[in-house]
Amino acid sequence: MSSESRSLRKVRERQIRIAAAVFLSPAIIIMIVFIAYPIIDSFIISTTEWNGVNPNRKFVGMENWITLAKDPDFWTSFRNNLTIMFVSLLTQGILAMALATFLDIMGRKGIVFKVVWFLPYLISSVAIGILFKFVLDANFGMFAAISRAFGGGSVDLLGRAGYALFAVIGVVSWQYTPFYMILYLAAYGTIPVELYEAASIDGATRNQYFWRVSLPLLRPTIISGATVCIIGSLKYFDLIYVMTGGGPGVSTDLMATMMYRTSFVKNVMGYGAAIAGGMFILITLIALVVVTTLNKKAAED
Repeated sequence: MSSESRSLRKVRERQIRIAAAVFLSPAIIIMIVFIAYPIIDSFIISTTEWNGVNPNRKFVGMENWITLAKDPDFWTSFRNNLTIMFVSLLTQGILAMALATFLDIMGRKGIVFKVVWFLPYLISSVAIGILFKFVLDANFGMFAAISRAFGGGSVDLLGRAGYALFAVIGVVSWQYTPFYMILYLAAYGTIPVELYEAASIDGATRNQYFWRVSLPLLRPTIISGATVCIIGSLKYFDLIYVMTGGGPGVSTDLMATMMYRTSFVKNVMGYGAAIAGGMFILITLIALVVVTTLNKKAAED
């Protein structure tokens, strides 16, 4: 290659780098201002004692973090997050796959089901929380009315520590199952029709086709859906805060609801920032472990 050609290539590469920097700079600035800076500032606040109003912050070092590590309520909220994560993976994943498979079999005939089943995901989480708070009310709710109609007493699902978390998980699954249903249905659309025709010619039943052809091809989408579900479950907030506020006691409290209540209700910003920091670290670690494990498993297969 002549020196002139090398010079022209270097000029072209430099122009490309400049153009890339120009077009990427707005996105980079936005990420720094709205993502990187708040995270860093949150960790800084976690080393202070501050009420969020007083301009003077008292530096306390790692005191908030030490308190957080010993706080049983925080670990209870983390355990509740894990419970939501595992139960949501099972309920939402299995139900969404069943609905997506049904819609794939129905084809155009299932358009009505597709629209109706997707509606819960379009409703605001706050609106759903308020709706089900009334539906599950111990005195005037739907289950209480059904129980009284058959001669029973009141049914207090949200007021009992043993039932409240699972009642909330049921509502969460009802809202988010349609998202994964559409995700899996879209993945079904990428499977060539020829594979089903070939399987039918070979005498495979619909059940055999699902387990031996469809499911292996849907695996990357299932992994992506599971990752989204895990991360979403660990940072969940709005619906549970509206329905129970974390109660009764701390039976439905999550890391996000505990952080919000500590920071903006009790105005203990320093400790609230420590909770947010602990939440950030735990979610990051779990997400990294899950993604690394699933990718390694997929590479081995």
